[in-house]
Formats: sequence, structure tokens, C-alpha cells
Amino acid sequence: MARILAVDDEPLVRRAVSRVMNRLGHTVAEAADGNAAIRMMQETAYDVAFVDYDMPGGPDGLAVLSRLRDLCPRCVRVLMTGRTDFPVVVEAINKGEVLRVLPKPFHAEQLESLLDDVVVAARRLAAVAESQTDVSGAGRLFQELLDGDQLSMAVQPIVAGPETSRVVAVECLLRSAHPVLASPLSILHTVERATRVWDLGARVNQLAARWVDRLPPEVLIFVNVHPAQLDDPAVEARFAALAPYAPRVVLEITERASLRDFTNWEGSIARLEALGFRFALDDLGSGYGGLSLLADLRPAFIKLDMSIVRDVHKKPHKQRLVDLLLTFANATGAVLVAEGVETEEEAEALVRIGTHLLQGYYFARPSMTWPMLAG
Repeated sequence: MARILAVDDEPLVRRAVSRVMNRLGHTVAEAADGNAAIRMMQETAYDVAFVDYDMPGGPDGLAVLSRLRDLCPRCVRVLMTGRTDFPVVVEAINKGEVLRVLPKPFHAEQLESLLDDVVVAARRLAAVAESQTDVSGAGRLFQELLDGDQLSMAVQPIVAGPETSRVVAVECLLRSAHPVLASPLSILHTVERATRVWDLGARVNQLAARWVDRLPPEVLIFVNVHPAQLDDPAVEARFAALAPYAPRVVLEITERASLRDFTNWEGSIARLEALGFRFALDDLGSGYGGLSLLADLRPAFIKLDMSIVRDVHKKPHKQRLVDLLLTFANATGAVLVAEGVETEEEAEALVRIGTHLLQGYYFARPSMTWPMLAG
């Protein structure tokens, strides 16, 4: 018997989930909004959560599921939505925040059929959770991933401001065919537990280097870096695969990173910059310490988190924030990049403000091929 949480502002949807799951012998708790759901999750560990995307007056479904991922990693997280082509949904699946999507409206048979997939997903999540608490298990899982050659790299274009058809850079995005370590987040948690961050970084750099050879020479390549990769006196050797292309490589460090947990990062950045690498502060506006990290890192590129970009054309306070950050970027010689652009209206608003570069599903989804611009 599973403990199931149904979250939807529509009582009929909650009751539909409850009826089907109760008939199958499961226990269902209901929440009418995101805030209530989060309070319930803090008190009870659920095996499965069905959460609606559109909920007024509080956090949306993705925010609830992201919080649930932190509170209960073993819970199978199902997003209910009538917009299955919504780009945010795809991105949430890629990040591991959502494990399944249930299209609305749905029938009882669809819920019952979904349970089979949920059981498989629950087993995978249990294996990931076990790997994160057991060092040897984490190491074995990660070694399987490497030995099976199951890692690959997609790229997403970054385009110039007013000339939004001109690709000036791409961001490398990790993809996995491993049955358990299927998302970048699960891979990251596992390598951190196994203390194999440098091994993952080496493979990422090798995959990124292959992309450099395939791209036009004027196109830059953005590669994500874990803070631990910068805590190494021999950091130049860690980036040997990318060193020949250093002037074309931008190393991304997320705002969520805690660089101050490491002692050698400033020296490592200086040595990598001496080789020609440049740095980007990623996800600005998504976490904590962004302004402090912005001052310490002095990045060549500043990437706005999609939470700032979303509906920027409708929200004057977001437009003012983008304008403020653009002023800072211009004053420091940095390039401002808006991530997560999904609509023409968002793109036009960002261009009107003067944002230097844009990235998002409106232009192209991550792809294994080049060129990949939509339209």
C-alpha cells in the first residue's frame, strides 16, 4: 500500500485521484494549494505525489515538486497538466524535478496504467537514495555509468540580442541513458557521495571538447563546472581536454554553488583565466548569495535565471531588475544572458531592454545535432 498525495485546486480532480487509488488499496491525502501541500510534506513522507501545474495563490506545481524532491527524494513526483508541450515541463523532467507527467483531463484507466510505471520509478529512486547514503554503492553506480558509455552531451544555442537568429554560443547539457542515474541531478548527487566529482568533470570536458570541433570557429561553448573542480592545485590538468580551446570555452558556476566551502577556488580561477578560459555566473536570481558571488567571481558572463525571465513582458518589476543587472554588466564589461526564454513576447521584452544574449526553447531545444535553431 502506497501513501499518495493529490494536490490540485479543483476538488473534482483530487477526488478522481482519491477514488482510483483508494480502490486499488492505497491511502490518499489531499491538498488544495501548494502551501498546504508543502506543510503536509514536512510532516509525512509520501510514496507518490500527483501535483497540478496551475494553482493560483501560491507556489505552482513545479515549485511544489522541487520542494518535495528535497524533502522526500524517494517520492515519485507526477505533474498533472493540460499543457504537456509546455517547455518548462520538459526542462523539469531533464532536471529530475518531475519523474512522470499525467495529461489532463485523464481517465481512471490512465491512472491505473500509470501505477505500473510509478512502481518502476520508485525502485529506481530507492536505488538512487541508497547510493547517496552508501559510498561504495554510489561508486558502483557511477562506474556503471562510465563503463557503459551512457553519458552524452546535448547543446542549446545562445543567440545575439536583436539578431536572434545568430548563434554566438551553445551551452553543453549532460544526458544519460543509465536506467537509475537518468537525470543530471541524480548523477550529481551520486558523484558527490562517491567523491567522484573530478571523474565526472573529466568525462564532461571530453564530451564538450568533441562539440568544439563540430561547431563553427566563432561559436563559444559554455560548460558547467562543479565548485569542487576548482579546489585543486593541479586544476590545469583537470581541464586538459578543453585547454586547447580555452579562448572559446566559458565555464559556468551556478549561483547555488558554495565556493566558500573550498579554499583554492580563487587561485584556480586565476590560473584557468591565464589559459584563456572565461567564467559565467549561472542561475542569477535562483538561490542565495548571488550578489556576493557576482562580486567575488567577476564573471565575463552573467546568466539570468528563468524565474526572472518568465513573463518578463508582463511584469514591470522584472523589467526593472533586468535593466539594473544590464547596467551592472555594462559597467563591469560583462555580457548579460537571459536563460529560459520561451515566448516571442519574452524575447521582445528582453531585446527592448537591451539584454545582450538570449537562450531558451523559443529558439531551440537542446539537441545532439548542429545546427538546431527552430524555424
